Amino acid sequence: MSKHRDDKPRVVFSTNPDFKPESDDNNKQETIAANQQTLYVSIERLKGGKMATVIGNFIGSEADLETLGKQLKTKCGVGGTVKDGLIMIQGEQRDKVMGFLHAMGCKTKKKGG
Repeated sequence: MSKHRDDKPRVVFSTNPDFKPESDDNNKQETIAANQQTLYVSIERLKGGKMATVIGNFIGSEADLETLGKQLKTKCGVGGTVKDGLIMIQGEQRDKVMGFLHAMGCKTKKKGG
């Protein structure tokens, strides 16, 4: 059985002639302006002892989060991933990330040590 990204039950078959599936438009979230965002930037140790810079508290659509993640990976010149509402950048890149986010107009806070 495959895993689904959303928590909505999937309807495979319905005998109700008036049945209409739920619209996905209700779950989409608008992206807040950059100057109203406060993003938390932290450094975490991953399995195997590797370090990663984690950016959280982004309020907006998944597509905008993916775009921001791609921009950050390009700026830092490293790999990373975007999942579960977090952006993870390989290595200790907190200063570069915070500088880039400040240049975009976002407020940032260091989280953790």
